[in-house]
Amino acid sequence: MKDWKKFAWLVGIFVVAYFLPLGNPKVQQSILEAFHLLQWYAVHHTLACVVPAMFIAGAISTFLSQASVMRHLGSRANPIKAYAVASVAGIILAVCSCSVLPMFAGIYGAGAGLGPASAFLYSGPAINVMAIFLSGRVLGLDIGVARALGAVIFAVVIGLLMALVFRKSEKVRYDAAPMVVPAETRPLWKTSLFFVAMVLFLVFSDWYNTNDVTLTMADGTAVEANIRYSTQDDIDIQEYEADGRLSSETRRISRGEIASIENKASVTNSVFQVKWYLAGFMGLLVLLMTWRWFSRDEFKEWMESTWDFSLLIIPLLFGGVFVTGFVGGLIPESLVAQWVGGNGVGANLVASFTGMIWYFATLTEIPIVEMLMRLGMGKGPALALLLAGPALSVPSILVIYKVIGGRKTLVFCALTVVMSTIVGTVFGMIA
Repeated sequence: MKDWKKFAWLVGIFVVAYFLPLGNPKVQQSILEAFHLLQWYAVHHTLACVVPAMFIAGAISTFLSQASVMRHLGSRANPIKAYAVASVAGIILAVCSCSVLPMFAGIYGAGAGLGPASAFLYSGPAINVMAIFLSGRVLGLDIGVARALGAVIFAVVIGLLMALVFRKSEKVRYDAAPMVVPAETRPLWKTSLFFVAMVLFLVFSDWYNTNDVTLTMADGTAVEANIRYSTQDDIDIQEYEADGRLSSETRRISRGEIASIENKASVTNSVFQVKWYLAGFMGLLVLLMTWRWFSRDEFKEWMESTWDFSLLIIPLLFGGVFVTGFVGGLIPESLVAQWVGGNGVGANLVASFTGMIWYFATLTEIPIVEMLMRLGMGKGPALALLLAGPALSVPSILVIYKVIGGRKTLVFCALTVVMSTIVGTVFGMIA
């Protein structure tokens, strides 16, 4: 079966390479956009969030016993406790989907039930306090409240439905898992403190930046804007207009045209300015605890697990980001806005499906949705995209498929899209 999958990938790559019309200016621009998005992802997200998440996933696999994980998050664990912990994980983590994926793979591989693991997978990037707050401030209080309630409820409902649909295979998986509890090599408080320090390192290193800035151009003019994406050469921005709202147009500026970039004052940006000092302190604590509390064999096993997760996940993330950039270059946002105008079922379905495949880093979904609303997007589709978007994307779907298989990935995606469509349609009728 594995050979057939490899063969299918090879055939797909061959067909694309053979028939891709490279002479078409639109295709050429889309290839450039794909590399543009990939470089932005590499610069701003790989070292800050993906790499730390890999170490956490490896630590979960190495230092948390399977019996312990199954007791608290397994398919036969106390459901109230299991789903409560999983569904509010995003409040603590406040990271994007690419950071949650390795940890999802870690807890699922360690014995967590599919239901709680799926709730964690959705909630991690979706229940983000700052994102929900900014959604209310920028897009409207009604959308902010609806997003907050919808994200928590979605996490629980999706988890419960995943557990229900795949209850037979989950029972087989649970029965096949060894329930031997290994002898504890260190007190629980040491293990807990170790994981707290690692999670705080991830939270600080991936601390969100609102990206609201004042650009001073080389000619001395000042531009108030929000940075959408940035690479080594260019910056994509949405300018703030006189009424304080973001422009519906995205403008690309060469770094050579910019004299300075100043972040607008806020508590969030104040923390962002010192995030590496905070992350560095947590990193030193992790190193100290590793040196004092773990044996050489444990450390070696941890590094091997981290490496295995990296080989499994990082190539799929990079490939998915590249594909997302290419497709995004082919389909302009103004065209997407036409498809999601109004509040009908069709518009909400398109918004939910678009959110499922579009990659959003933390907080970037808000200026994108505001721009789409300026172009005619209804409130219902806006909420649908916000509910489906942060939790799923092409990169995350590829990783989820690798971890839990095709059928479970398909059902997870379908539940997210269908529920987002229904909630968006109802919200659009009453908003």
